[in-house]
Amino acid sequence: MDKKRIIIAIDGHSSCGKSTFAKAIAARLGYIFIDTGAMYRAVTLYALENGAIVNGIVDEERVEAMLGDIDIDFRFNAERGASDIYVNGDLVEGKIRTIEVSNCVSPVSSIGAVRHKLVAIQQQMGRKGGVVMDGRDIGTVVFPDAELKIYMTADAMVRAERRFKELTAKGDNVTLEQIYDNVVSRDKADMTRAISPLRKAEDAIVLDNSHMSVEEQMTWFDEQYRRVMEA
Repeated sequence: MDKKRIIIAIDGHSSCGKSTFAKAIAARLGYIFIDTGAMYRAVTLYALENGAIVNGIVDEERVEAMLGDIDIDFRFNAERGASDIYVNGDLVEGKIRTIEVSNCVSPVSSIGAVRHKLVAIQQQMGRKGGVVMDGRDIGTVVFPDAELKIYMTADAMVRAERRFKELTAKGDNVTLEQIYDNVVSRDKADMTRAISPLRKAEDAIVLDNSHMSVEEQMTWFDEQYRRVMEA
């Protein structure tokens, strides 16, 4: 008899390594990884490139009006061993990771029509199980019945330092102070927005990875996964 394929929902703060953790889990289990944060970043990028965000100000009506023009899909990249995100057939994996997109993604994510569209896509992607999905509202809104829910967090400065190293390694001209301010402001925006705020699901397990290596996190995950599968 085949082992059941469950839904693993990973929520938490920005820059705490949710995607890295989720990718590692998906690779280990042979599951599909879906980066929901990348989907919101993709909408934000499209809005920036098409005049719906000017000088950091989001025109919500224009963003809503262009949602029908945005087609998002993931394609597996064998070289990376992970899926890249495409918007209307164009690869945007690198473009969505800039500080400009980071500074605007929270207000875009708070638009009801944006969340409605992307949540529907996410639920369709995960309907058969065998999925690891990370974001802000996976265990509370997208898959409230997920068999395993994890809530990730880490100290804000630790997260800022991680993000700073990632961006500067790519050649981005940013300061640690800029990144820290962005991390703190995104936390506040994500947790206080009216629609689907970031919060821990009642049955989620907390993982604070401030001082954990990737290997230590995976050892921790193995214990949680085994507990669920043996239940």
